[in-house]
Amino acid sequence: MSGQLRVVIADDERPARAFLARLLKECGDVELVGEATGGAEAIAMIESEKPDLALLDLQMPEVDGLTVVRLVKKRLLPLFAFVTAHDAYAVRAFEANAIDFLLKPVEPGRLRHTLDRVHARLARGADAAIAAQRVRAAAPHATGGDVPWLRRIPVRLKDDIVLVPVAQLASVVADGELLHLTTADGRHYTINYRLKDLAARLDPAIYVRISRGALVNLEMVTKVSAMPGGTYIVMLTNRQQLPVSRQRSRDLRAELLKL
Repeated sequence: MSGQLRVVIADDERPARAFLARLLKECGDVELVGEATGGAEAIAMIESEKPDLALLDLQMPEVDGLTVVRLVKKRLLPLFAFVTAHDAYAVRAFEANAIDFLLKPVEPGRLRHTLDRVHARLARGADAAIAAQRVRAAAPHATGGDVPWLRRIPVRLKDDIVLVPVAQLASVVADGELLHLTTADGRHYTINYRLKDLAARLDPAIYVRISRGALVNLEMVTKVSAMPGGTYIVMLTNRQQLPVSRQRSRDLRAELLKL
């Protein structure tokens, strides 16, 4: 086997990161080019170092391993392997998409197997971006287990990652494969995500669907106006006005507005 694999690792826990770094340094065919302490740092490191492989902890706060895959620029996506302490967490959903999965504490022989798979993939001339794109596509569905409500939404803005507090989110409106986020103070952001997948990560007591393509923060609804045909228009604190579908209007009357 020839050729050095350039590897980046990302884990918010220092002992786990140090342990994995030590195992990699004991491998004769690996150059460890970066250690990230979180997901946002991992994105910047991957895009600057352009590694062959990124080893990502699945459960980092704020920007987890799945989100790293979603936010890295497509043309710079390397091969990915995910590291997790829980064998039930998203493993089945990703078996066919990531290059590999490693359970903590990582065993040297298991890590060697992962590195050999990367060598084989690269030797075949396989496009790492295609493999990583499969993970990107599957990422929204891999929220198995007890996943807490989102507190911040990472948004890509050119070379930066902005963390938008969910509490400041007034509305989310779908536009094809894009979601337009609007905050209470009128700022606008766009992410590539599915509305139903984002809605599943938000507290349903606060964030409700008002139509097939929109959800709002109930705490920011200031007025609900009746429209012909039994529908409504909601006005938010940021002066945004959004239509409520006929089905969701019935929900508002029966459950939310107590009319």
